[in-house]
Amino acid sequence: MQLCSSPKTQFPLFPPSSPNPSKFVSKIPIKSVPSPPVLKIPSFSFKEAVPTLDEKLLCSESDEEEEEGGDVSGKGSDESSIEGRLVVRRPLMEFSGEESEGAEDQGKAEEDGISASPIEEGLKEFAKKMPIFEPDERLERNSERPLRINLELALYRAKVLARKFQFDEAAKILRQCISFWPEDGRPYVSLGKILSKQAKFDDARSVYERGCQATQGENPYIWQCWAVLENRVGNIRRARELFDAATVADKKHIAAWHAWAVLEIKQGNIKKARNLLGKGLKFHGGNEYVYQTLALLEAKANRIEQARSLFRQATVCNPKSCASWLAWAQVEMQLENNHAARLLFEKAVQASPKNRFAWHVWALFEANLGDIEKGRKLLKIGHALNPRDPVLLQSLALLEYKHSSANLARVLFRRASQLDPRHQAVWIAWGWMEWKEGNIGTARELYQRALSINSTSESAARCLQAWGVLEQRVGNLSAARRLFRSSLNINSQSFVTWMTWASLEEQQGNAVRAEEIRNLYFQQRIEVVDDASWVMGLLDIIDPALDSIKSLLKLDSSTEYKGNAISSGMTETSSSQGEDGSDREETDDASLGLADSSAEGSERKTKYATSSFDLDEFVREKLSLDPTKLEIQMEPPARPPKRIWRLEKGGTTLTK
Repeated sequence: MQLCSSPKTQFPLFPPSSPNPSKFVSKIPIKSVPSPPVLKIPSFSFKEAVPTLDEKLLCSESDEEEEEGGDVSGKGSDESSIEGRLVVRRPLMEFSGEESEGAEDQGKAEEDGISASPIEEGLKEFAKKMPIFEPDERLERNSERPLRINLELALYRAKVLARKFQFDEAAKILRQCISFWPEDGRPYVSLGKILSKQAKFDDARSVYERGCQATQGENPYIWQCWAVLENRVGNIRRARELFDAATVADKKHIAAWHAWAVLEIKQGNIKKARNLLGKGLKFHGGNEYVYQTLALLEAKANRIEQARSLFRQATVCNPKSCASWLAWAQVEMQLENNHAARLLFEKAVQASPKNRFAWHVWALFEANLGDIEKGRKLLKIGHALNPRDPVLLQSLALLEYKHSSANLARVLFRRASQLDPRHQAVWIAWGWMEWKEGNIGTARELYQRALSINSTSESAARCLQAWGVLEQRVGNLSAARRLFRSSLNINSQSFVTWMTWASLEEQQGNAVRAEEIRNLYFQQRIEVVDDASWVMGLLDIIDPALDSIKSLLKLDSSTEYKGNAISSGMTETSSSQGEDGSDREETDDASLGLADSSAEGSERKTKYATSSFDLDEFVREKLSLDPTKLEIQMEPPARPPKRIWRLEKGGTTLTK
């Protein structure tokens, strides 16, 4: 006995009018349940995976079937009860037989009365509107971009051209590098430096700004170079902000910490400078330039023992650092420890044989001691190694003027001005010589030429002061006062200029005015207050491997000079550099004049008064120069044929 009966429901999975098994159609009468959504089965083809297109195709297919009179369903009366269909499509295959199978399926569909042409046409139209790959412009840009190695070659060639003062060709190459590799910061830095050398500060500033934007502010080198530029033009506040940005971009960027500290030293903020140098050592570790700057601060504060200890650490960090040896030699030279200074100069040229500063300062040192021939020889060696440097020729010209003839000095001055026409010191020194020779008109022209290069630099302040003295000597007092005032507007801390102006007023009988000028100097000068309290905090920052730093600095005792400890410390430093020649290094360090002032120390100093360094042998073997033929090498070298490097698509070319 049936308690309940349900109507019979039929599920015709394969209608008789559709023998194709690739499509399943089911009739589901719905009375009390909601209509099922259309089931979309994704295929392997990208074009068929778009949902809006599937809905469109299903709707178009149902319209065609209704127009054919219900051949697929078989019963026209049941079409009104159908709310949806389950459509299953065969996925397209990705192998070589895809076309043949697709053609067979299409032939079967045409035989069955179901046409696939609207589907294919819809997919084609959709594919035209939706590009699958990247735009053609980006593909063309990537195809035209040279290989990465071309960037390295182009940067090197630009550097070589800049050294030869061919700034336009170098700038052109660097701009091409920026257009091809905008994310690399090196072309921006090189181009900015070249523009700064040409005094194109606005263009350099725009290049640095563009580089910071392209690198998203993550390149500390661009920030630092931009800060140096602003410091050079006098925007101190802006320079501080840019240095801060460089340290934020990379707190281990020691060059930014050091340059920022040098700025603060020039502004008289010694305490802040020490703090910045300490942070640089903390984040980066030992650095010879930071130790060297700290040592110079100690020497200026008359703490010689601490200065020598810091110089020693600088040479330990980098024994090949010519700047550290040279700075140490200058400190000993100021202390009139001439023998120690000479040995340190020898170490400087051995560390960097082609360094023009080492040869220049050493030559001036020997000339001031009265050894004119050795000073002249050192200047000629430096010029042979650096034939494009005008400063060496300038010093040689002044040396020849004082000890030889003015005509030879004029030849050297003219050659130096041809090497670098924008070097102000050459024109100022030449003008001074002409003034001493009595050529007042020529001296004025040379001073005016120097000021036309840059009227706001430190060299311009010195030029105005020298020009003012000239006008004072010839009796043009009003012009002299104007020139002194203009010089002080550039550098208000110049003691020489203030006292020269006061002396002028005293000579004219204006004692009250002279006293006012002296009072103005003392009122506006920057008072630098320095103390030794920072040294205790520095002990936590300096390399912890140096366990003897506290004993070297002598913090628990008086700051009086202790020669034995310094001498022994220098011997340990030199002997740790290597086993080869260790006996010689120990002897040289002991003979630096840093030993104690006792009788034993004096005998040791006298014993090693002569250095074992042979200058002629060093020049002949290490520099491949003949010391007896330096006069011939003083002639200007013949210029090589001009070469232009061009960066083209896919590589570089060289044209002569």
